[in-house]
Amino acid sequence: MSATAGQADGVRSLADRFGFEPNMVVMEMGYDDDVDEDLRDALTERVGDLVDEDTDEVVDAVLLWYRDGDGDLFELLTDALGPLADNGVVWLLTPKAGRDGHVEPSEISESAPTAGLQQTSTLNAGKDWTGARLVSPRGAKKK
Repeated sequence: MSATAGQADGVRSLADRFGFEPNMVVMEMGYDDDVDEDLRDALTERVGDLVDEDTDEVVDAVLLWYRDGDGDLFELLTDALGPLADNGVVWLLTPKAGRDGHVEPSEISESAPTAGLQQTSTLNAGKDWTGARLVSPRGAKKK
């Protein structure tokens, strides 16, 4: 592999790593003044404006900012599933270890399956945030 190929991977945009495509409908939950604005800017540049949790639209993805103390994670994940398309994805964004509001990975691994989701990957979502990709297991039917 050439050095330039490696550099290209290093600068792959956050929107690419999230798998967002132009014109996807992305709902944002848990917005507060501590979110990563650079990440939000990269995502909105790709998909357009994010919709809020009061939307009546079916959404392709949910961006859920969650910190320790933000309430019951299971309930928030269940709320995120309401407008989510059958093949949609929930990106759970939590503060990194050592940051205010850090969420233990065990809380995610316990809450996600109870809400009907499985974690497929994680990514570095900025200086202070980690993203966990959550999807409905293959073959699962929504009621």
